[in-house]
Parts: sequence; structure tokens; C-alpha cells
Amino acid sequence: QERLVESGGGLVQPGGSLRLSCKASRAITSTFSPATMDWYRQAPGKERELVATITSSRSTTYADFVQGRFTISRDNANKKVYLQMNSLKPEDTAVYYCHAPTLYPGYWGQGTQVTVSS
Repeated sequence: QERLVESGGGLVQPGGSLRLSCKASRAITSTFSPATMDWYRQAPGKERELVATITSSRSTTYADFVQGRFTISRDNANKKVYLQMNSLKPEDTAVYYCHAPTLYPGYWGQGTQVTVSS
């Protein structure tokens, strides 16, 4: 069983929205709740880049290229983290990964493909 399972990707037109989900399927609430969680993305031929971070206190930070368009949130009871993506652009096309740098250091799941195209 994968430790982090991403879902919610798909094909969307420019200007559209998607909501990505990530479930820490093997964590328990007491270990998930204190964990900082990140969303990264990797476009074809490019390096993986940090998109957004949410801490245990729900403090959030965003990359400049998604500021004001994306929102990261978490549901500790269900061990999930979300990425609401609005006003999507073709350059947002990438595989999106959630990452748990303290809970599962070095671990990367399968990711979920987001394609923004008309």
C-alpha cells in the first residue's frame, strides 16, 4: 500500500479548476497532524518544483507562480491534504505530487497528472 496517494488530476481547459487530494493512507492521525505537507509538480523536461506548503498549525506558503490561484488545505481527521487550483493555465500542466518531508522523508508517490489545454 502506497504511503501517499494522490488523486483528482485530469484534463481541464484554461481558466478552469481542479481539486487535488492526497491521502496518507498508512499514517495515523497522531503522526499526520504534526506533519508539514507539501505539493510539488514536475513538468516534462523540467525539475520538480515546490508549489505549496502547509504546516501543522495550518500556516501556508506558495510559490510565486501560483500565488492567489491555488489553495492548500488539510483534513487531519482523514489524513488528507488538498490543493484547490483555480484559474489554471497551460503552464500548470505537470504531474503533481504530495510530499511529507518529516513523516516520509525521501518518499514520492505516483503523482497525479494535470493537463491544462483547450
